[in-house]
Amino acid sequence: MLQTVWVSSPRSWALQESRSHRQGKKRCWKCRFVRTIIRHPCRRHAPKRSRKERMLRKIQICLCFCFVSGILYEISLLSSCVFSYLPMAQHYLTPEQVLNLGKSIIFLETTERLEPPPLVSCSVESAARIYQDRPIILFMRGLTNETALDMNTSYTAFSLLSSMKNVFIFPLQMETVFQETPLLQWYNQVVPEQEKNWVHVSSDASRLALIWKYGGIYMDTDVISIRPIPQHSFLAAQKSRFSSNGIFGFPARHKFVWDCMENFVLKYNGNIWGNQGPFLMTRMLKTLCNLTDFQGTEDHSCQNISFLNPQRFYPIPYPAWSRYYQVWDKSPSFNHSYALHLWNFMNRNRKVVVAGSNTLAEKLYKTYCPTTYEGLIQNAKHRDLPDPEDVE
Repeated sequence: MLQTVWVSSPRSWALQESRSHRQGKKRCWKCRFVRTIIRHPCRRHAPKRSRKERMLRKIQICLCFCFVSGILYEISLLSSCVFSYLPMAQHYLTPEQVLNLGKSIIFLETTERLEPPPLVSCSVESAARIYQDRPIILFMRGLTNETALDMNTSYTAFSLLSSMKNVFIFPLQMETVFQETPLLQWYNQVVPEQEKNWVHVSSDASRLALIWKYGGIYMDTDVISIRPIPQHSFLAAQKSRFSSNGIFGFPARHKFVWDCMENFVLKYNGNIWGNQGPFLMTRMLKTLCNLTDFQGTEDHSCQNISFLNPQRFYPIPYPAWSRYYQVWDKSPSFNHSYALHLWNFMNRNRKVVVAGSNTLAEKLYKTYCPTTYEGLIQNAKHRDLPDPEDVE
Protein backbone atom coordinates (compact mmCIF):
# COMPACT_ATOMS: atom_id res chain seq x y z
CA MET A 1 0.00 0.00 0.00
CA LEU A 2 1.30 3.38 -1.02
CA GLN A 3 1.54 5.72 1.90
CA THR A 4 1.57 9.43 1.18
CA VAL A 5 1.92 12.48 3.33
CA TRP A 6 0.96 16.08 2.30
CA VAL A 7 3.62 18.60 3.31
CA SER A 8 3.21 22.35 2.99
CA SER A 9 6.13 24.46 1.76
CA PRO A 10 6.34 28.21 0.98
CA ARG A 11 5.93 27.76 -2.77
CA SER A 12 4.50 24.33 -3.45
CA TRP A 13 3.09 21.09 -2.21
CA ALA A 14 5.52 18.17 -2.11
CA LEU A 15 4.79 14.50 -1.95
CA GLN A 16 6.71 12.33 0.46
CA GLU A 17 6.64 8.57 0.16
CA SER A 18 7.89 5.95 2.57
CA ARG A 19 11.20 4.53 1.35
CA SER A 20 9.89 0.98 1.52
CA HIS A 21 7.71 1.61 -1.51
CA ARG A 22 9.94 3.89 -3.64
CA GLN A 23 11.45 1.27 -5.88
CA GLY A 24 9.53 -0.74 -8.46
CA LYS A 25 6.25 0.99 -7.80
CA LYS A 26 4.38 3.02 -10.39
CA ARG A 27 3.10 6.32 -9.23
CA CYS A 28 -0.62 6.25 -8.60
CA TRP A 29 -3.24 8.82 -9.76
CA LYS A 30 -2.69 10.70 -6.52
CA CYS A 31 0.88 11.34 -7.52
CA ARG A 32 -0.14 12.66 -10.91
CA PHE A 33 -2.57 14.96 -9.16
CA VAL A 34 0.21 16.22 -6.92
CA ARG A 35 2.44 16.94 -9.92
CA THR A 36 -0.31 19.11 -11.32
CA ILE A 37 -0.51 21.03 -8.08
CA ILE A 38 3.27 21.47 -8.02
CA ARG A 39 3.22 22.96 -11.51
CA HIS A 40 0.45 25.37 -10.49
CA PRO A 41 1.21 26.50 -6.96
CA CYS A 42 -1.58 27.65 -4.72
CA ARG A 43 -2.40 31.31 -5.43
CA ARG A 44 -2.14 32.31 -1.80
CA HIS A 45 1.54 31.37 -1.84
CA ALA A 46 2.28 33.43 -4.95
CA PRO A 47 4.55 36.42 -4.57
CA LYS A 48 2.80 39.59 -3.54
CA ARG A 49 1.94 42.07 -6.26
CA SER A 50 3.14 45.61 -6.18
CA ARG A 51 0.84 48.36 -5.00
CA LYS A 52 0.36 49.55 -8.59
CA GLU A 53 -0.61 46.06 -9.76
CA ARG A 54 -3.12 45.68 -6.94
CA MET A 55 -4.67 49.03 -7.79
CA LEU A 56 -5.00 48.10 -11.48
CA ARG A 57 -6.57 44.81 -10.47
CA LYS A 58 -9.17 46.59 -8.34
CA ILE A 59 -9.99 48.97 -11.20
CA GLN A 60 -10.51 46.00 -13.55
CA ILE A 61 -12.85 44.34 -11.09
CA CYS A 62 -14.85 47.55 -10.64
CA LEU A 63 -15.19 48.04 -14.40
CA CYS A 64 -16.35 44.45 -14.86
CA PHE A 65 -18.86 44.87 -12.08
CA CYS A 66 -20.25 48.07 -13.62
CA PHE A 67 -20.49 46.43 -17.05
CA VAL A 68 -22.35 43.38 -15.74
CA SER A 69 -24.63 45.56 -13.61
CA GLY A 70 -25.54 47.65 -16.66
CA ILE A 71 -26.43 44.55 -18.66
CA LEU A 72 -28.53 43.14 -15.82
CA TYR A 73 -30.32 46.46 -15.40
CA GLU A 74 -31.26 46.65 -19.08
CA ILE A 75 -32.42 43.03 -18.98
CA SER A 76 -34.56 43.84 -15.95
CA LEU A 77 -36.22 46.68 -17.87
CA LEU A 78 -37.12 44.28 -20.66
CA SER A 79 -37.79 41.23 -18.51
CA SER A 80 -41.18 39.67 -17.91
CA CYS A 81 -41.17 40.98 -14.36
CA VAL A 82 -40.14 44.63 -14.48
CA PHE A 83 -41.15 47.33 -16.95
CA SER A 84 -40.59 51.03 -16.89
CA TYR A 85 -42.47 53.71 -18.83
CA LEU A 86 -40.56 56.94 -19.26
CA PRO A 87 -41.60 60.24 -20.87
CA MET A 88 -41.54 59.81 -24.65
CA ALA A 89 -38.85 62.46 -25.18
CA GLN A 90 -36.52 60.66 -22.74
CA HIS A 91 -37.49 57.07 -23.49
CA TYR A 92 -34.28 55.26 -24.36
CA LEU A 93 -35.96 51.91 -25.04
CA THR A 94 -36.74 51.64 -28.74
CA PRO A 95 -39.80 49.84 -30.13
CA GLU A 96 -37.50 47.10 -31.43
CA GLN A 97 -36.04 46.46 -27.98
CA VAL A 98 -39.48 45.98 -26.48
CA LEU A 99 -40.95 44.12 -29.44
CA ASN A 100 -38.04 41.70 -29.68
CA LEU A 101 -39.29 40.04 -26.52
CA GLY A 102 -41.76 38.39 -28.88
CA LYS A 103 -44.74 38.39 -26.55
CA SER A 104 -46.06 41.92 -26.67
CA ILE A 105 -49.74 42.89 -26.64
CA ILE A 106 -50.07 45.36 -29.51
CA PHE A 107 -52.65 48.11 -30.04
CA LEU A 108 -52.81 50.52 -33.00
CA GLU A 109 -54.23 54.02 -33.37
CA THR A 110 -54.06 54.90 -37.08
CA THR A 111 -55.92 58.22 -36.83
CA GLU A 112 -54.02 61.42 -36.10
CA ARG A 113 -55.66 62.03 -32.72
CA LEU A 114 -53.42 62.38 -29.68
CA GLU A 115 -56.10 62.02 -27.01
CA PRO A 116 -57.39 58.43 -26.98
CA PRO A 117 -61.04 58.19 -25.87
CA PRO A 118 -61.94 56.29 -22.68
CA LEU A 119 -62.63 53.01 -24.53
CA VAL A 120 -59.08 52.99 -25.96
CA SER A 121 -57.70 53.78 -22.51
CA CYS A 122 -59.81 50.99 -21.00
CA SER A 123 -58.61 48.48 -23.59
CA VAL A 124 -54.94 49.24 -22.92
CA GLU A 125 -55.39 49.39 -19.15
CA SER A 126 -57.29 46.10 -18.97
CA ALA A 127 -54.57 44.36 -21.00
CA ALA A 128 -51.87 45.83 -18.75
CA ARG A 129 -53.66 44.45 -15.69
CA ILE A 130 -54.37 41.00 -17.15
CA TYR A 131 -50.92 40.57 -18.74
CA GLN A 132 -48.71 42.07 -16.05
CA ASP A 133 -45.71 40.02 -17.18
CA ARG A 134 -45.88 41.27 -20.78
CA PRO A 135 -45.22 44.62 -22.44
CA ILE A 136 -48.35 46.43 -23.66
CA ILE A 137 -47.60 48.66 -26.65
CA LEU A 138 -49.82 51.37 -28.10
CA PHE A 139 -48.62 52.61 -31.50
CA MET A 140 -50.07 55.99 -32.50
CA ARG A 141 -50.00 57.47 -35.98
CA GLY A 142 -50.33 61.04 -34.69
CA LEU A 143 -47.33 60.70 -32.40
CA THR A 144 -43.81 61.67 -33.45
CA ASN A 145 -40.42 61.21 -31.82
CA GLU A 146 -40.45 64.90 -30.95
CA THR A 147 -43.79 64.75 -29.13
CA ALA A 148 -43.11 65.24 -25.42
CA LEU A 149 -45.49 63.21 -23.30
CA ASP A 150 -45.14 62.61 -19.61
CA MET A 151 -47.18 62.01 -16.51
CA ASN A 152 -48.03 65.71 -16.29
CA THR A 153 -49.30 66.00 -19.86
CA SER A 154 -52.63 67.68 -20.53
CA TYR A 155 -53.71 64.53 -22.37
CA THR A 156 -55.64 62.59 -19.73
CA ALA A 157 -55.18 59.17 -21.29
CA PHE A 158 -51.39 59.55 -21.52
CA SER A 159 -51.18 60.60 -17.90
CA LEU A 160 -53.22 57.55 -16.94
CA LEU A 161 -51.35 55.04 -19.09
CA SER A 162 -47.91 56.41 -18.23
CA SER A 163 -48.53 55.41 -14.62
CA MET A 164 -48.64 51.73 -15.67
CA LYS A 165 -45.17 50.22 -15.66
CA ASN A 166 -45.68 47.73 -18.51
CA VAL A 167 -47.32 50.19 -20.94
CA PHE A 168 -45.26 51.69 -23.76
CA ILE A 169 -46.46 54.30 -26.25
CA PHE A 170 -44.56 54.67 -29.53
CA PRO A 171 -45.03 56.53 -32.81
CA LEU A 172 -46.43 54.38 -35.63
CA GLN A 173 -43.96 54.75 -38.49
CA MET A 174 -45.48 52.63 -41.23
CA GLU A 175 -42.60 52.72 -43.69
CA THR A 176 -40.34 51.30 -41.00
CA VAL A 177 -42.93 48.72 -39.98
CA PHE A 178 -43.34 47.47 -43.56
CA GLN A 179 -39.61 47.02 -44.21
CA GLU A 180 -38.70 43.45 -45.26
CA THR A 181 -42.34 42.50 -45.87
CA PRO A 182 -44.49 42.18 -49.02
CA LEU A 183 -46.42 45.25 -47.81
CA LEU A 184 -43.62 47.76 -48.46
CA GLN A 185 -44.13 47.87 -52.24
CA TRP A 186 -47.90 48.29 -51.74
CA TYR A 187 -47.32 51.09 -49.24
CA ASN A 188 -44.99 52.95 -51.59
CA GLN A 189 -47.54 52.79 -54.40
CA VAL A 190 -50.78 53.54 -52.58
CA VAL A 191 -52.09 57.10 -52.26
CA PRO A 192 -53.71 57.46 -48.80
CA GLU A 193 -55.72 60.54 -49.76
CA GLN A 194 -57.46 58.52 -52.47
CA GLU A 195 -58.26 55.57 -50.24
CA LYS A 196 -61.84 55.31 -49.01
CA ASN A 197 -60.99 53.27 -45.91
CA TRP A 198 -57.36 54.27 -45.31
CA VAL A 199 -57.59 54.34 -41.50
CA HIS A 200 -58.82 50.73 -41.47
CA VAL A 201 -56.68 49.46 -44.34
CA SER A 202 -53.45 50.90 -42.90
CA SER A 203 -54.32 49.35 -39.56
CA ASP A 204 -54.96 45.95 -41.18
CA ALA A 205 -51.55 46.10 -42.86
CA SER A 206 -49.63 47.35 -39.81
CA ARG A 207 -50.93 44.65 -37.48
CA LEU A 208 -49.89 41.90 -39.89
CA ALA A 209 -46.38 43.30 -40.32
CA LEU A 210 -45.81 43.82 -36.58
CA ILE A 211 -47.00 40.34 -35.60
CA TRP A 212 -45.01 38.71 -38.40
CA LYS A 213 -41.82 40.51 -37.43
CA TYR A 214 -42.01 40.27 -33.66
CA GLY A 215 -44.80 37.90 -32.66
CA GLY A 216 -47.28 38.46 -29.84
CA ILE A 217 -50.97 39.31 -29.72
CA TYR A 218 -52.77 42.05 -31.60
CA MET A 219 -55.96 43.57 -30.16
CA ASP A 220 -58.31 46.27 -31.43
CA THR A 221 -58.62 49.34 -29.21
CA ASP A 222 -62.22 48.45 -28.33
CA VAL A 223 -61.34 45.08 -26.77
CA ILE A 224 -61.51 44.73 -22.98
CA SER A 225 -59.34 41.92 -21.60
CA ILE A 226 -60.84 39.87 -18.79
CA ARG A 227 -58.50 36.84 -18.54
CA PRO A 228 -55.29 35.63 -20.25
CA ILE A 229 -55.45 33.93 -23.63
CA PRO A 230 -53.68 30.55 -23.27
CA GLN A 231 -53.07 29.91 -26.98
CA HIS A 232 -50.01 31.22 -28.84
CA SER A 233 -51.11 30.72 -32.48
CA PHE A 234 -54.75 31.61 -32.85
CA LEU A 235 -57.47 33.39 -34.78
CA ALA A 236 -60.75 34.55 -33.25
CA ALA A 237 -63.99 33.38 -34.83
CA GLN A 238 -66.52 36.17 -35.12
CA LYS A 239 -69.09 33.52 -35.98
CA SER A 240 -69.00 30.00 -37.42
CA ARG A 241 -66.78 29.79 -40.51
CA PHE A 242 -65.80 33.45 -40.32
CA SER A 243 -62.68 34.89 -38.71
CA SER A 244 -62.10 38.28 -37.17
CA ASN A 245 -58.83 40.14 -37.46
CA GLY A 246 -59.56 42.28 -34.37
CA ILE A 247 -57.75 39.80 -32.12
CA PHE A 248 -55.11 37.28 -33.19
CA GLY A 249 -51.77 35.99 -32.01
CA PHE A 250 -48.78 34.21 -33.57
CA PRO A 251 -45.08 33.65 -32.91
CA ALA A 252 -42.70 35.75 -34.99
CA ARG A 253 -42.14 34.73 -38.62
CA HIS A 254 -45.20 32.49 -38.76
CA LYS A 255 -45.90 31.33 -42.31
CA PHE A 256 -49.65 32.00 -42.07
CA VAL A 257 -49.04 35.69 -41.35
CA TRP A 258 -46.59 35.96 -44.26
CA ASP A 259 -49.13 34.35 -46.58
CA CYS A 260 -51.73 36.85 -45.35
CA MET A 261 -49.42 39.75 -46.24
CA GLU A 262 -48.85 38.35 -49.73
CA ASN A 263 -52.60 37.91 -50.26
CA PHE A 264 -53.20 41.40 -48.88
CA VAL A 265 -51.19 42.81 -51.80
CA LEU A 266 -52.38 40.32 -54.42
CA LYS A 267 -56.10 40.78 -53.68
CA TYR A 268 -55.99 44.40 -52.60
CA ASN A 269 -59.21 46.37 -52.96
CA GLY A 270 -59.41 49.35 -50.64
CA ASN A 271 -62.98 50.16 -51.64
CA ILE A 272 -64.39 47.04 -49.97
CA TRP A 273 -64.43 47.39 -46.18
CA GLY A 274 -62.83 44.37 -44.52
CA ASN A 275 -61.35 42.93 -47.72
CA GLN A 276 -57.87 43.23 -46.17
CA GLY A 277 -59.18 42.46 -42.67
CA PRO A 278 -61.62 39.75 -41.57
CA PHE A 279 -62.32 38.61 -45.14
CA LEU A 280 -58.58 38.19 -45.69
CA MET A 281 -58.16 36.09 -42.55
CA THR A 282 -61.18 33.96 -43.44
CA ARG A 283 -60.16 33.21 -47.03
CA MET A 284 -56.60 32.35 -45.95
CA LEU A 285 -57.85 30.05 -43.20
CA LYS A 286 -60.09 28.29 -45.71
CA THR A 287 -57.04 27.42 -47.80
CA LEU A 288 -55.77 25.37 -44.87
CA CYS A 289 -58.92 23.76 -43.48
CA ASN A 290 -62.52 22.99 -44.16
CA LEU A 291 -64.29 25.29 -41.69
CA THR A 292 -67.33 23.88 -39.90
CA ASP A 293 -69.93 25.19 -37.45
CA PHE A 294 -69.02 25.47 -33.77
CA GLN A 295 -70.80 23.25 -31.28
CA GLY A 296 -71.19 24.64 -27.77
CA THR A 297 -68.03 26.34 -26.55
CA GLU A 298 -65.49 24.08 -28.26
CA ASP A 299 -62.57 25.54 -30.18
CA HIS A 300 -61.43 24.30 -33.57
CA SER A 301 -57.92 23.50 -34.68
CA CYS A 302 -56.62 24.15 -38.20
CA GLN A 303 -53.19 22.54 -38.63
CA ASN A 304 -51.10 24.44 -36.02
CA ILE A 305 -53.60 27.29 -35.61
CA SER A 306 -56.35 27.44 -32.98
CA PHE A 307 -59.61 28.84 -34.34
CA LEU A 308 -61.24 30.07 -31.16
CA ASN A 309 -64.96 29.86 -30.47
CA PRO A 310 -66.99 33.09 -30.89
CA GLN A 311 -67.71 32.92 -27.15
CA ARG A 312 -64.04 33.69 -26.45
CA PHE A 313 -64.28 37.28 -27.72
CA TYR A 314 -67.71 37.84 -29.27
CA PRO A 315 -70.30 36.54 -26.78
CA ILE A 316 -72.42 39.54 -27.82
CA PRO A 317 -72.50 39.48 -31.65
CA TYR A 318 -72.28 42.64 -33.73
CA PRO A 319 -76.04 42.92 -34.51
CA ALA A 320 -76.60 43.21 -30.73
CA TRP A 321 -73.63 45.51 -30.01
CA SER A 322 -75.85 48.12 -28.26
CA ARG A 323 -76.53 45.65 -25.43
CA TYR A 324 -73.17 46.64 -23.94
CA TYR A 325 -74.67 50.08 -23.32
CA GLN A 326 -77.91 48.82 -21.80
CA VAL A 327 -78.87 48.04 -18.20
CA TRP A 328 -79.11 44.30 -17.53
CA ASP A 329 -81.25 42.74 -14.84
CA LYS A 330 -78.46 40.22 -14.31
CA SER A 331 -75.04 40.80 -15.81
CA PRO A 332 -73.60 37.90 -17.84
CA SER A 333 -70.64 36.07 -16.33
CA PHE A 334 -68.59 35.71 -19.55
CA ASN A 335 -67.05 32.58 -18.02
CA HIS A 336 -66.02 31.28 -21.45
CA SER A 337 -64.49 34.54 -22.68
CA TYR A 338 -60.92 35.83 -22.70
CA ALA A 339 -61.81 39.35 -23.83
CA LEU A 340 -64.85 41.31 -25.02
CA HIS A 341 -65.10 43.20 -28.30
CA LEU A 342 -67.34 46.23 -27.84
CA TRP A 343 -67.88 46.89 -31.56
CA ASN A 344 -66.83 50.53 -31.66
CA PHE A 345 -67.03 50.52 -35.45
CA MET A 346 -70.75 49.77 -35.20
CA ASN A 347 -71.15 52.26 -32.37
CA ARG A 348 -69.24 55.04 -34.17
CA ASN A 349 -68.80 56.73 -30.77
CA ARG A 350 -72.52 57.44 -30.51
CA LYS A 351 -72.83 55.63 -27.19
CA VAL A 352 -70.33 56.15 -24.38
CA VAL A 353 -69.91 54.89 -20.86
CA VAL A 354 -71.53 57.29 -18.41
CA ALA A 355 -70.64 57.10 -14.72
CA GLY A 356 -73.68 56.04 -12.71
CA SER A 357 -75.60 54.68 -15.70
CA ASN A 358 -75.37 51.07 -14.41
CA THR A 359 -74.94 49.75 -17.93
CA LEU A 360 -73.03 46.57 -18.72
CA ALA A 361 -70.16 48.60 -20.18
CA GLU A 362 -69.92 50.68 -17.01
CA LYS A 363 -69.64 47.52 -14.93
CA LEU A 364 -66.88 46.26 -17.21
CA TYR A 365 -65.00 49.55 -16.76
CA LYS A 366 -65.34 49.31 -12.98
CA THR A 367 -63.95 45.77 -12.95
CA TYR A 368 -61.28 45.68 -15.64
CA CYS A 369 -60.10 49.29 -16.07
CA PRO A 370 -60.81 50.99 -12.73
CA THR A 371 -58.33 53.81 -13.31
CA THR A 372 -60.04 54.77 -16.56
CA TYR A 373 -63.38 54.57 -14.77
CA GLU A 374 -62.12 56.84 -12.00
CA GLY A 375 -61.20 59.34 -14.70
CA LEU A 376 -64.77 59.21 -16.00
CA ILE A 377 -66.08 59.99 -12.52
CA GLN A 378 -63.69 62.91 -12.11
CA ASN A 379 -64.65 64.32 -15.51
CA ALA A 380 -68.33 64.01 -14.63
CA LYS A 381 -67.74 65.95 -11.40
CA HIS A 382 -65.95 68.71 -13.29
CA ARG A 383 -68.81 68.97 -15.76
CA ASP A 384 -71.32 69.23 -12.90
CA LEU A 385 -69.43 72.07 -11.21
CA PRO A 386 -71.06 75.48 -11.87
CA ASP A 387 -69.20 77.95 -14.04
CA PRO A 388 -67.58 80.67 -11.84
CA GLU A 389 -69.07 83.34 -14.07
CA ASP A 390 -72.56 81.90 -13.52
CA VAL A 391 -72.05 81.91 -9.77
CA GLU A 392 -71.10 85.58 -9.81
